[in-house]
Amino acid sequence: MITPVFAALLTLIYLALSARVITYRRGNQLGLGDHGDASLLKRMRAHANFAEYVPLGLVMMLMVELMGAPVWLLAIIGALLLVGRAFHAYGFSASPPIMRLRVNGMLMTFGSLLVSVGAIFVLSIL
Repeated sequence: MITPVFAALLTLIYLALSARVITYRRGNQLGLGDHGDASLLKRMRAHANFAEYVPLGLVMMLMVELMGAPVWLLAIIGALLLVGRAFHAYGFSASPPIMRLRVNGMLMTFGSLLVSVGAIFVLSIL
């Protein structure tokens, strides 16, 4: 099984993004919401964006794996998702944002999803 390895690595990034939000909230005594704080909002959105894309990416990857895809294909899907999400989170969170990383991160994330879609279609007819 390859997907659990990537799920574990992605979970570490998720925990780091969560810690950034929690630490900022505690340090600035900010509870629920963003309180109009641009830095907190940026941290919250980096965390939320990660949480929005990773579950679908992992589900798609797991389906490809369960369909019997070769390890090299799963490694490509997982690497695109992992590196893409890391690039996007870092580029988005930086001050000022690093647009090159944000854009490349999204392209890699979409690439992971599209490779998974293609693999599912191909493997379903083989």
